Amino acid sequence: MATVSLRHIVKIYPNTADTKKEKKTNLLVTDEGVLAVQDFNLEIADQEFIVLVGPSGCGKSTTLRMVAGLEEISKGELYIDDKLMNDVAPKDRDIAMVFQNYALYPHMTVRQNMEFPLKLRKVPKDQIDRAVNQAAEILGITQYLERKPKALSGGQRQRVAIGRAIVREPKVLLMDEPLSNLDAKLRNQMRAEIIKLRQRIKTTFIYVTHDQTEAMTLGDRIVIMKDGVIQQIGTPQEVYDSPVNMFVAGFIGVPQMNFYDGKLLKNNGRYAVVVDNAVIELSDEKQKNLIDHNVSAQDIVVGVRPEHITLKQVEGKMIKGTVDVSELMGSAVHLHINAVGKDGVIIVPTLDLKGNKSFAMGSPIEFTFGGNVAHIFAKDSGKNLEFSNDTVQ
Repeated sequence: MATVSLRHIVKIYPNTADTKKEKKTNLLVTDEGVLAVQDFNLEIADQEFIVLVGPSGCGKSTTLRMVAGLEEISKGELYIDDKLMNDVAPKDRDIAMVFQNYALYPHMTVRQNMEFPLKLRKVPKDQIDRAVNQAAEILGITQYLERKPKALSGGQRQRVAIGRAIVREPKVLLMDEPLSNLDAKLRNQMRAEIIKLRQRIKTTFIYVTHDQTEAMTLGDRIVIMKDGVIQQIGTPQEVYDSPVNMFVAGFIGVPQMNFYDGKLLKNNGRYAVVVDNAVIELSDEKQKNLIDHNVSAQDIVVGVRPEHITLKQVEGKMIKGTVDVSELMGSAVHLHINAVGKDGVIIVPTLDLKGNKSFAMGSPIEFTFGGNVAHIFAKDSGKNLEFSNDTVQ
């Protein structure tokens, strides 16, 4: 029930003696210190579900903790409902946070855990009972109210942690990788529970994850981060269809996008890409995007998703490769191949296979793709040449 505005947010950690020796991160190091988050700008609408996603160390949890007040903001301004929050104590921000490790009190029952934040605020007992019972019903944990956390499964404990957060009816609900400790089946179930939960409680969500499947299924918009910098902001479909650079293209989508060295040609005002022996004319939409940005013929990297590749024969337009591994996934076969000196994956629906065709290790394969599904990246910068150099927001 709140808007959140992050304007030019920066987080700087002081330099340490080992900073220059650190090889595990590409974070920018300056005289001021290590920039964990750089010039982060984001406007979040009331009741919007925003997901911050990226690899470990990209600054997403640090950003969330700055919103919560658990980390000091080095530079920039944080507003909740147009009120400056930089120097406001966490308890006065009207936010609630769900942590990765549940953070439940082991000596308290489920009911007592959920009551605790309301008792701190001296809410009348009848209101506490009503709020706890309602949250327990929404989350399906009514039968566990008198148990202690040690008697619950991981998924049940996470429900309790969420319940403890929502009984306060916070303006903003922050969730820091809440499903990462659960197994795959439980993660799927809890994702569905969170989707149903956001329909029932009217609050603004900011959710952090490294799992792009969670980001794609949960978020109204996704904020993709790398090395403390926002790479792209958009709806799940936007970042899937129109990645602004190779990092976003490779991070969003499972299996990840294939990348091949190629050339961008321009003849008689029309663009085509060349990969191996294939010459593929781009779709009208992509033609317009490249013309609008006055893109010249050049060496490029061509990106194409595994599900967009076809094995259908097109005379003179096939790319040759070799099968390394064939994985039968039931409805489809995932072919791990090497082509044009690059490893990649092709997804072939089993219905498209004629007879009992098998793909043994080392067997040759030919494939192609349409001009409407090719993504054109600059070879030096990795930027998508169809779009401007600015972050898409």
